[in-house]
Amino acid sequence: MNIPVWVWLVTLGVTIAFFVFEFVAHVRTPHEPTVRESAVWSAFYIGLALLFGVGIGMVSGWDFGGEYFAGYLTEKALSVDNLFVFLLVMSGFAVPKAYQQKVLLIGIVIALVMRGGFIAAGAALIENFSWIFYLFGALLLVLAWQQLRHDDSKDPGDNAVTRWARKVLPVTDDFRTDKLFSRENGRRMVTPLFITVVAIGFVDLVFAVDSIPAIYGLTEEAYIVFTANAFALMGLRQLYFLLGGVLERLVYLAQGLAFILAFIGVKLIFHALHVNELPFVNGGEPLLWVPEIPTWLSLVVIAAAITVATVASLAKTRGRLPERAER
Repeated sequence: MNIPVWVWLVTLGVTIAFFVFEFVAHVRTPHEPTVRESAVWSAFYIGLALLFGVGIGMVSGWDFGGEYFAGYLTEKALSVDNLFVFLLVMSGFAVPKAYQQKVLLIGIVIALVMRGGFIAAGAALIENFSWIFYLFGALLLVLAWQQLRHDDSKDPGDNAVTRWARKVLPVTDDFRTDKLFSRENGRRMVTPLFITVVAIGFVDLVFAVDSIPAIYGLTEEAYIVFTANAFALMGLRQLYFLLGGVLERLVYLAQGLAFILAFIGVKLIFHALHVNELPFVNGGEPLLWVPEIPTWLSLVVIAAAITVATVASLAKTRGRLPERAER
């Protein structure tokens, strides 16, 4: 894809505008979103993402369109895993529901900025070092193994960064509405909400390490990588409130993500072997046969893995929630 600079600028401008609108329209006044509000906005952002993918397919070809949809599905699945960790962090810091919107939006913006940096770095590495695919593939296999060994008993909010912040910064005893800072007795202090944002930011950094190599295993186009990530993060705040307690029922999500990451890791290593022409010697005779996994197959495998993990999780945990949450 040959993306002009003006298209990049318009895309960045529209993305920023959406998040500014989110803050002004929904977050500036603290409140807990209703199920209806969350459902409408979630549907809007998902529909917008699908429409954008159709546009890429019609303008640039369906090979690129397929890469976008595979990347979007993968990033959306990883984002739902983000939500589960966000839920644990919010619970750990006892953040009131009315203030959670602000923390989520700040966390999502931090995630997008971090991923933008990783996307730029990944594009530069791929451009200059074809062997980087081996590194990305190996990293994804390691991350897949870590997902399988996922331990929900650990508190994601209790990490070196937040412990350092609590030790170094003066923190108020309790929340000051939805403020991040407070001035008391002439001294500027941070609130527990600020420490929560620090914890969310650290979690975002960890998830960016999963996210970017994974999508670069599906496409080498930086524009597709960025837009798939941006659309996966748009509407994430509403999805958090829409799913609510259902997040706790996705008990096989880690296994589904582990399978997806491992699949993409293997795909990347196979692709690296083709790019670097390592399996071919003796005048072009193949030393070993390595398949090049097509985009359509990646899309089918990823969609199937997400579906199976979700259906199996809901079947296993059926009846665990009160009747209202079940509905």
